[in-house]
Amino acid sequence: MVEDPLALWKALRNRYNHQRTVILPRARYEWTHLRIQDFKSVAEYNSALFRITSQMKLYGDTITEEDILEKTFSTFHASNVLLQQQYRAQGFTEYNQLISVILVAEQNNELLMKNHQS
Repeated sequence: MVEDPLALWKALRNRYNHQRTVILPRARYEWTHLRIQDFKSVAEYNSALFRITSQMKLYGDTITEEDILEKTFSTFHASNVLLQQQYRAQGFTEYNQLISVILVAEQNNELLMKNHQS
């Protein structure tokens, strides 16, 4: 039990200071290998993207909206090149705008497939 705030801060820093050297390289690796096509759903990709970017930002890396948009556009599956070009042409400036459109498109595709199967 430590009551002195300075002593507590030093103890916490000693215990967790290594996190930057462990987490940041792993987050950079995951960012490099993050591809939307590797996920079963857009929601899974979105969750992984935010987890990785949060870790990178926490430890000092700068990730811009443009970086996130480019990462998403550039990792579409090759069979979706036309779709990717259409999304680029819409001129999204914020990731949340793009992901909203993609989530709606995914939901509509799932409904169409269910209707087709029934």
